[in-house]
Amino acid sequence: MLNSIMKTKLFAWVDQRTGADAIIKSQLTEYAVPKNLNYMWNFGSLALLVLVLQILTGIFLAMYYKPSAAFTSGGYTVAFDSVERIMRDVNFGWLIRYMHAVGASAFFFVVYMHIGRGLYYGSYKGPRELLWIIGVVILLIMQGAAFFGYLLPWGQMSFWGATVITNLFGALPVIGEYLQQVLRGGFAVGDPTLNRFFSLHYLFPLLLAAIVGGHVHALHVVHSNNPEGIDVHNAEEKINFHPYYTVKDAFGVGVFLLFYCYIVFFNPQMGGFFIEVDNYVPANNLQTPPHIAPVWYLTPWYTILRSFPDKLLGVVAMGASLGILFLLPFLDRSKVRSSRYRPIFRQMVVLFFVTVIILGYCGHSAPTPTLKLVGQIATAYYFAFFILLLFLPKFEKTKPLPDHI
Repeated sequence: MLNSIMKTKLFAWVDQRTGADAIIKSQLTEYAVPKNLNYMWNFGSLALLVLVLQILTGIFLAMYYKPSAAFTSGGYTVAFDSVERIMRDVNFGWLIRYMHAVGASAFFFVVYMHIGRGLYYGSYKGPRELLWIIGVVILLIMQGAAFFGYLLPWGQMSFWGATVITNLFGALPVIGEYLQQVLRGGFAVGDPTLNRFFSLHYLFPLLLAAIVGGHVHALHVVHSNNPEGIDVHNAEEKINFHPYYTVKDAFGVGVFLLFYCYIVFFNPQMGGFFIEVDNYVPANNLQTPPHIAPVWYLTPWYTILRSFPDKLLGVVAMGASLGILFLLPFLDRSKVRSSRYRPIFRQMVVLFFVTVIILGYCGHSAPTPTLKLVGQIATAYYFAFFILLLFLPKFEKTKPLPDHI
């Protein structure tokens, strides 16, 4: 279908004025990749799919949502009431809202899998350093957008979660209190906070879409300028090139949509992991929930935060746990890319994945002395993993790489 469109007179007219033909060929139809890529490479295209879903459903939700903490005649706030009206009165509003709420978790899941694949196969190594750095920027924007959107339902967990997170800025020396007030629009989370968060939550996905475009472009430029190194992720045979969009991508999308639709239609709350039960209760600044925790995709960093008794030290450690991701391409100095040929690194990275899962579990659960100790141990290994990469090439014996073209 794409080839037939490119042969029309209209496309020729557009191409003459925009160069669309060269762009489409370089980015889509003539972009070659190794034939032996496994299904772990599907998560990048899946992330793009979910991003489009999130933007579209978010636009429709914004048509009916009202960011106001004022009380209605029924005793609910306008924001909380507008969410309930979307769920009950708007045609298919429940579907759009569940698609958006479930889509947030799906977005983080596929992106975390995408990052994990890149980490396991060494996709951050040269000449892909900038590609990795842009990816980390995307992760930070995603987390910001998720945090801003988390407050919008104006439920109990939304309100108190935003209160706890904005309190962290107050721990910063000198400018902390000022930043906290700027973010909140006052001295406490209230109506100005809700309006600011709604504006930022609407802005960040558009910014994210632009940076994702740069991320994809950077990937294609790297591969175009370095075709001889394109197969080093997963080289087991001579490379046969083929168009980027293949049956594998379509199959991956089909499998993803099966799980996505099942959750949307049959289990959107996912036991409280995707939508917390407390968020069905209107926000009450006089009643604190028994256990305040962020959504599952933010809990690993929440565990790192509370693993330190000092509040400022915890904030610094949480920031460092994200900031150190930018340095990964420069910390790992091994000449071998994939962990399939680096036995020690493979054990380290698998343990790192387990550590992140443990951090997430500890952050979602109520704090106990045992879980606090487990979280501190996991936090220690999280940072140790990156530090050990500096010394790993000195004592790691890698496996011979296969021949490739």
